[in-house]
Amino acid sequence: MASAEPKIILVFSGKRKSGKDYVTDFILKRLGSEICCILRLSGPLKKQYAQDHGLDYSELLAAGGYKETHRADMIAWGEQQRRQDPGFFCRLATEAAQQPVWIVSDARRRSDLRWFQTEYPSQTRCVRVQASEETRADRGWRFTAGIDDAESECGLDGEQFDWIITNEAEAPALEEQLENILQLASHAAGPHNS
Repeated sequence: MASAEPKIILVFSGKRKSGKDYVTDFILKRLGSEICCILRLSGPLKKQYAQDHGLDYSELLAAGGYKETHRADMIAWGEQQRRQDPGFFCRLATEAAQQPVWIVSDARRRSDLRWFQTEYPSQTRCVRVQASEETRADRGWRFTAGIDDAESECGLDGEQFDWIITNEAEAPALEEQLENILQLASHAAGPHNS
């Protein structure tokens, strides 16, 4: 099934344990699944990696030790795929999307952003979710060489974003920080009948 043309694409990025999924799930709950969908670039990557390596796909999707055991090899494999075709995982993630608002929850590389900006230049907006190392550590993050200093975590450092969301207790309320994004998405979606 071919994807429908999106009205707005919100491409989220952030370090491990910054809370990207928490923020994007918040937006989905506010807008509703008939208006928006969450697209995970890591989903097609993990599915293909699991198939190619005889692994449990559902365990690779879960936040746990199984995924962490395979993370470094999976990253290397994904990089090899991207070198051959930078838009490979982006196309797979978007192929069934039908809603007018797409939320890409896990952009990690400039090639991810560039693909959306090239394919959907007027619809794409970039959002960075950030949290301090202390907050991320409280959520279970520990620096891992070869992962936290690799392109999959650092590839978008220094990139320009349309919005930066600070996801930690001392920051303004998430609702307040997301107000403009929610308004933009609602306006772009317009009247939508499911």
